Amino acid sequence: MIVALAVTPPAAGALLLLAGRRADRAAPALGVLVAAAVLALAVAAAVTRPAARFALLPGWPGGLAVDGLSGVLVVTVASVLLLILVFAAADGYGARFFGLMLLFAGAMLVTVTASDLVLLLMGWEVMGAMSYALIGYEWREAEPVRSADVAFLTTRAADLGLYAAAGFAVAGTHSLALSSLAGAAEPWRGLAAAGAVLAALGKSAQLPFSFWLSRAMAGPSPVSALLHSATMVAAGAYLLLRLDPLLAATGWAGTFVAWAGAVTALVLGAVALAQRDLKQLLAASTCAQIGFMVLGAGAGSVSGGTAQLVAHAAVKSLLFLCAGAWLTALGTRRLDKLHGAARRYWLVGAAFGAGALALAGLPPFALWVTKDEVLTAAGARSPALLAVGLAASVLSAAYAAKALFAVWRGTRTDGARVPLLARLPLVVLAGAACSLGVLGLRGVADALGIPGETRVNGLELAVSGVLAAVTIVAVRFARAVPAPAWAADWLFLERAARAGIVRPAFAVARALAAFDDRYVDGAVRAVARSGQRAAGLAGRGAEPRLDGLVAGVGRGARRLAALARRPQTGLVHTYYAQAAVLLAVLVAVAVLAGW
Repeated sequence: MIVALAVTPPAAGALLLLAGRRADRAAPALGVLVAAAVLALAVAAAVTRPAARFALLPGWPGGLAVDGLSGVLVVTVASVLLLILVFAAADGYGARFFGLMLLFAGAMLVTVTASDLVLLLMGWEVMGAMSYALIGYEWREAEPVRSADVAFLTTRAADLGLYAAAGFAVAGTHSLALSSLAGAAEPWRGLAAAGAVLAALGKSAQLPFSFWLSRAMAGPSPVSALLHSATMVAAGAYLLLRLDPLLAATGWAGTFVAWAGAVTALVLGAVALAQRDLKQLLAASTCAQIGFMVLGAGAGSVSGGTAQLVAHAAVKSLLFLCAGAWLTALGTRRLDKLHGAARRYWLVGAAFGAGALALAGLPPFALWVTKDEVLTAAGARSPALLAVGLAASVLSAAYAAKALFAVWRGTRTDGARVPLLARLPLVVLAGAACSLGVLGLRGVADALGIPGETRVNGLELAVSGVLAAVTIVAVRFARAVPAPAWAADWLFLERAARAGIVRPAFAVARALAAFDDRYVDGAVRAVARSGQRAAGLAGRGAEPRLDGLVAGVGRGARRLAALARRPQTGLVHTYYAQAAVLLAVLVAVAVLAGW
């Protein structure tokens, strides 16, 4: 079962890619059918929790396994995949799109079910490669390709940490099993934790890697919905939740991860509030909401972080699909151009409203309880962490309210029709956004089998709900103020990366190229020129003498041959005479030698 779960999506995706344009008409139906089959397999696997043990490398056992955490994740990934592919089927995407999406989702399923670092790295890498292909899906346009380059190179740089972690795991435990990392000897345990944290923060677009997620908005809206909800960006948070024993064992890693998540949630919340593009606002809010999951992982709240991940997957996929529907119908994603969009398309507007209120943390929507469970664990770890988390929570309500009021303000009558097939997933996801908050109470904790974790109390829930409601009202009546440039431009992170890494790297490359051209290549050319000059000197000076010597030897050989031919007369008596003379010479030599 678990092998079928891991193999079915990538196998179907590869077949669609190989079929190419010939399968364009059948691809939407096939993609949806495969996604439905994957969801059925995921639910069955979550219930039965199968495992497949094997060793890809001789002597290094590993395999695939579904436990409480991966069981929740596979169902989440499969559910979101099915709904997004149904939405994409209404937009007329072809075989290449559905093939890449299935490969992408299959890589995520391998990532969350892998029990060793070899399979984890395989899923991790394929997911990164497919994200590059999907962000740059419109490859004939320059901007999506440049954005795909930025996203791919940024995440690949951070991914090196996971390779380093695998190397340190081998040194410290002589094993690649994820469960063995916490038992590694120092300093290998700390080094493995550092590598895993680096890879996770890069994949989940946490500071200072957040800017790549802004670039990922160049991809189609269904890609953004899948990438930002249950896959890719969530993979880093999942890894940190999976490695909770390792973070706790090091002593420092849990605290570092908790603060990284809290600071990202706060700072990227400010970035989201400053955006004027709906997809950019949702992208920055993804970084911020993933920050709460990372905070939960660092604070030791595995159930809280997981519940936040599941609820956020439903909410964020819903919001991105609504944005995609409006982009297709109205041709814009700018907030000031979307006024009245919710009234014009009331079902899409109602679904977006449910998602925005959930994102704001308003009771009783999905993220209200899950986020508070994370904050409760943060408060148990440090009051300062709780303060930063609460501030980030207020910003969540602010940027969600900004988007909500922008699309509901005013009226309009223009725009194309949103297909019925595209509206069906919105209804399902809106229902999930309204109801998944219960996961933060008991559902995920029971599924994970960790009933002893800290639970949020009623007073905390009430305070959080009041803060969200007050913030929404304040945004409604607040005057618009110009956004600071640092927030609108994503903290200038990409500029800093270009100035501090890209430009110096290119400068070093140019210097090395110049050194190669001038000195290394110059030395090679000098050696070649020296050889040519030596050959020329040899040709002018030594060659005539050598030719003369060879010619002299030839002439001597010819003369000796002429002398040797003279006795060869063919007469027998002549041969006898020659033999007699030779005998006499030999006798004389013998006598003289004896004397």
